Amino acid sequence: MNGNEIAKLILNAAYQVHIELGPGLLESTYEACLLHELKNAGLEVDGQINYQ
Repeated sequence: MNGNEIAKLILNAAYQVHIELGPGLLESTYEACLLHELKNAGLEVDGQINYQ
C-alpha cells in the first residue's frame, strides 16, 4: 500500500466519523471512533501515547 492509498483510507475514515457524529462531542469520542474506523480499514493504529 502506498502513501496515497493510506491517505485516502485516513480521509475516508475521518469523513465517515464526521458524518455519523457531527460536531459537539469530546475529542476522546472522536478519537475512539476514528481509531475504530481506521482499524476496520485494515490499518494498524494506536491512540495517543503519553510519555512520562
